[in-house]
Amino acid sequence: MNLADSSTLASALITRGYRRVEHEQDADLIILNTCSVREKAEERVLGRLGELYQHKRRKPSVKIAVVGCMAQRLSQDLRERVPHVDMVLGTDRLFELPDVLEGNEGTQAVMTAFGHEDIDMILPVKETPYSAFLTISRGCDNYCTYCIVPYVRGKERSHSAEYLVDSVRKLVDEGVVEITLLGQNVNSYRHGDTDFPGLLQRVIRETGVKRLRFMTSHPKDLSRKLVDVLADEPRLLPHVHLPLQSGSNRILKMMGRIYTIEHYFKIVDYIREKLPYFSLTTDLIVGFPTETDEEYEMTLAAVHRIRYDSAFMFRYSVRPGTTAAKLPDDVPEDVKIARLNRLIRLQQEISYEVNQREIGQIRTSLVEGDSRRSKEYRRARTEGNKTVLFRGDHAPVGSILPIRITAADAFTLHGEIAENG
Repeated sequence: MNLADSSTLASALITRGYRRVEHEQDADLIILNTCSVREKAEERVLGRLGELYQHKRRKPSVKIAVVGCMAQRLSQDLRERVPHVDMVLGTDRLFELPDVLEGNEGTQAVMTAFGHEDIDMILPVKETPYSAFLTISRGCDNYCTYCIVPYVRGKERSHSAEYLVDSVRKLVDEGVVEITLLGQNVNSYRHGDTDFPGLLQRVIRETGVKRLRFMTSHPKDLSRKLVDVLADEPRLLPHVHLPLQSGSNRILKMMGRIYTIEHYFKIVDYIREKLPYFSLTTDLIVGFPTETDEEYEMTLAAVHRIRYDSAFMFRYSVRPGTTAAKLPDDVPEDVKIARLNRLIRLQQEISYEVNQREIGQIRTSLVEGDSRRSKEYRRARTEGNKTVLFRGDHAPVGSILPIRITAADAFTLHGEIAENG
């Protein structure tokens, strides 16, 4: 979501005559688009702002803007803590930055009030010439007890299906071959009579998009109807990001997740029944308040059973303003770290084993460019959202190729172009 917002904001500034530069020493404006999901994310922003203090002393004319979730959460307090920040714009106001810079009437240096965003003014943006993010909804109504997002992103609101279908058509006309539909909870999308499975069907049937992804999903809203659409539409890529968070029903209830581990298992089992191949990723939290050793073991057992392709794993950190912040943070930090490290080791073992099953398979992959480590290899992304490296200097960026997987580790696949694929 932040990548999409950053690209949209950059586009808006370019339209107003600004030019993007690669190095901060060349910039007249430096923008930090921030996240508040974890304390560490905010600490990194404060550290970056500390570094920029010396830069601003050397170049007083440079403007520094902090936008997004951390700006929304701290508002005026951020400028009081970091006086060299010039502008603080929250999640509903960040796209007004060009107006603030031009001093247009009604704008201020700090703007964090909700209710000012016109969602249909937020245009889709290309991540690359061949791939794009398209935000279908903003905000969240779930209020998980550990999560700050509903407080900093506001209530859920959705684009119309007509707007989204038209946006996909325009992106395809511009040469985009892969589009990712984004939302804090894409499954709960609804506009008029159109639900999320219905939106996917319309996009597939009414546009020429070659590859369509979506994230992030919430287990309480991932319906059998959605799984059936995934199974029936080959241009819908078989990757689902489905946060579990915990394997304990008691902890899930305390987290406000509104599903049980048994319900989650049923979803996964139905997906595997309907789709011969799909990739499943997740989010997991350890050390939530009052989590016992036995409940932590339940999370490990769930990971053993489900066998995710990969996972984002975190130790719990208190987010001021959330319901869980009122609970005693009673799991010692060293216990949290030990639990997290054990979980990471387990998931890496599973990721390695899952990826061994890719060997010999042909995966239709989108070429993204050179490998980050060696220009002898090209980098592509499979249907299951996995990175595959292969030799192929002649393979154009943005092309879709059949890649036969020849080797794999826990994080990366290796392959070769399947000439007869």
